[in-house]
Amino acid sequence: MAQLALLLLMLLGAVVSVPVGDRLGLPAPVLMTLLGMALALMRFVPNVNIPPELILPALLPPLLYAAVRRTSWRQFAANRRPIFLLAVALVFVTTVCVAAVAHTIVPGLPVAAAITLGALVAPPDPVAATAVAGQLGLPRRLVSILAGEGLFNDVTAIVLYHVAIAAVASGTFSLPHAALELALSALVALAIGLALGWAANRLLDLLGDATLQISLTLLLPYASYVLAEALHGSGVLSVLVTALFLAEYASDPDDVMMRLAGHTFWDVVDTLVTGVAFGLIGLELHNATRTAAGRWGEMLGWAAAVVAVVVLVRLLWLLPATWLTKRLHARRDYDEDIPMTWRESVVMWWSGMRGVASVALVLAIPLTTNDGSPFPDRDEIVFIAFGVIMSTLVLQGLTLPWLVKLLGVRGDTESEKEFERTLAIRAAKAARHRLREIEEVEELPEELTEQLVRRAFDIGVRISPDLGEEERREAYEQRARRVKRLRGIQQEMLSAARHEVLAARSEPGADPEVVDRVLRHLDVRSLR
Repeated sequence: MAQLALLLLMLLGAVVSVPVGDRLGLPAPVLMTLLGMALALMRFVPNVNIPPELILPALLPPLLYAAVRRTSWRQFAANRRPIFLLAVALVFVTTVCVAAVAHTIVPGLPVAAAITLGALVAPPDPVAATAVAGQLGLPRRLVSILAGEGLFNDVTAIVLYHVAIAAVASGTFSLPHAALELALSALVALAIGLALGWAANRLLDLLGDATLQISLTLLLPYASYVLAEALHGSGVLSVLVTALFLAEYASDPDDVMMRLAGHTFWDVVDTLVTGVAFGLIGLELHNATRTAAGRWGEMLGWAAAVVAVVVLVRLLWLLPATWLTKRLHARRDYDEDIPMTWRESVVMWWSGMRGVASVALVLAIPLTTNDGSPFPDRDEIVFIAFGVIMSTLVLQGLTLPWLVKLLGVRGDTESEKEFERTLAIRAAKAARHRLREIEEVEELPEELTEQLVRRAFDIGVRISPDLGEEERREAYEQRARRVKRLRGIQQEMLSAARHEVLAARSEPGADPEVVDRVLRHLDVRSLR
């Protein structure tokens, strides 16, 4: 019962942290981590008893799916070079550097165990990066690269982690075998992700109803993850491929209800699961303090050294990586925005926060090896890992808004407005073109045709009001005021109708299902 109460408290905190964070100018995930840490220090709060092997499958699939919905394959493709340098190459480099330092400073730490530590602290968290960066008004290309890095680096890190764990457990390691395992894991994940994406796309068309379609999208990331892991593939990569496939091919332009309801549903899921995930990170302070009992000075020194390695390696890697990306970009035949200033590079450096994946991996370290002996230096690895997670997430998460403001890194709002204007023009032209096609096969009254032409123009002006000429814009604004007043009165009429229908729900003999069906009709009418 105490565990259930703690979960409900985390869910409540996830909801409240969003407006509180907006008011304080702090990221909600960081606030949830601080809440978890505060609860962990209270004696009456129970320890979290979640099996480590369930943390990744329970939390990561919906978070990844929600994050991918906000991007597209085109963005990943456009930024593939910086994403590869960060998501794959940097994870390898960080793992090696952390392993070398940990093996040197921690007495008796085996190389394979040190690699385990390096792999689990190497990947910056995709949820933390996008949740924090997305609230700061950063350039969209920068947010896209951070999201791509966070989404793909988990694939590399988790495979490295499993290889290192197997080496510790068995006492043997084969580099060719590890490389083969990495390649096979990616191939299996790609096959499963594409197959599930294709099948889900067909099934979504078959279901038709928005409620059933959204239910399927909730089950899909879990199915993709579990199936890939069962076949020794990368569950993270499988979820990414499935989500990207559906984002690219499963969008019906005329399925308005599915789009509106699905957007709201996944916003709710993202908010709640993100809050719980980062609250659990703070609650795991219990384990870290218990591990360090009587050895605080020594273990804090080790953790500080590894934190320094993680932070400095990212900075030292970003400088030449940005230069290389810029050089490769200069050879292209087309223009594509990429981070090219030192200010953006500094923001990317300081955005490398560790989070959910690292916590799940450190908790999943086995207690014993294959021969029954204790996993070497497990307590030390756990404490150092939590030191890295807490330091990067809290320190960098709290100071990133200040750093962004200090450096003056902001999104290009003018280019966004110009792109919005371009889309408005395309939308209005498409509506006008369709009207011409209808006129060719159907004779319309002249008055109706003029009215429809104005409505086609209004489609673009409603999106971007500066499209019209001054006189037409003034006329539009007058019509807009009349329409606004008309809609206001209509909404009041619909509100009265809804009140009357709801009042009938409590009357003797009223059928609640019929009342709810009529109420849904009125609600849909209110959206028009």
